[in-house]
Amino acid sequence: MITNQLFDRLLNFLLGASWAIVLFGALITFKIFSIFGFSLSIFVTITFIFVSLFMVLVLDAFVVNRAKLEEMKKQTEYLKRLSESNDNNKS
Repeated sequence: MITNQLFDRLLNFLLGASWAIVLFGALITFKIFSIFGFSLSIFVTITFIFVSLFMVLVLDAFVVNRAKLEEMKKQTEYLKRLSESNDNNKS
């Protein structure tokens, strides 16, 4: 149970850090490439944002699948109890 909480906290921290990387990285990327012209800096910044948002999407998928797994474990336990009570009623 403790490792589950630690894993959830780590995922949430990484998700927040990746959003910070997207925001500040886009600003820094734009500032760095602004010396080469506005259109190139916009293009590179948008490319950086798409790549960074993929990282956010992957981490969010981990969080969603983790929650889905926990819910499926609960449902399996409920179904086992229901099946056992149904078997006891038939006997």
